[in-house]
Amino acid sequence: MRYEPDTPQAPIESAELISVGTELLLGEIVDTNSAYLASYLAGRGVDVLWSARVGDNERRIRHLIEQALDRSDLVVLGGGLGPTDDDLTRDAVAAAVGEDQYVDAGLERWLRDHFASTGRAMPERNLQQARLIPSAEVLPNAIGTAPGWLVRTVRGGRRRYIVTLPGPPRELKRM
Repeated sequence: MRYEPDTPQAPIESAELISVGTELLLGEIVDTNSAYLASYLAGRGVDVLWSARVGDNERRIRHLIEQALDRSDLVVLGGGLGPTDDDLTRDAVAAAVGEDQYVDAGLERWLRDHFASTGRAMPERNLQQARLIPSAEVLPNAIGTAPGWLVRTVRGGRRRYIVTLPGPPRELKRM
């Protein structure tokens, strides 16, 4: 049985996985997220057609997203959602779907409250974790500061989905 989204659209039959992080390419960290996600999707009847690792480079991430959108119903990206300069997944997704990012007031408030609850001021660089694009729905992260996105778009006349998840396996699996 294929996974059926909540809206009356065609079922999600195929997926591609993109793991983001130069540390993956250098062998500093083993990509366990792809294996977990492939198993999870297969258990729901979704065929994972491609899986890739890419470094922290917006142009390369965007290229992989655009390729994936041309071939698959669902694109799942893991990593690149943190607060550092090399966390470029949001930028690449926004560019791939042709939308501008904005700081979401609700997400900003949540982030500032989260840091305040730990007795720390939020570093301004974390503000990039409050960015959204118009087609993105926020995927809350209960145990980290990097929320994910669910993006609905159309490519080649077909509904496509992009999901972004944080790179730390504990956060990715929880979401």
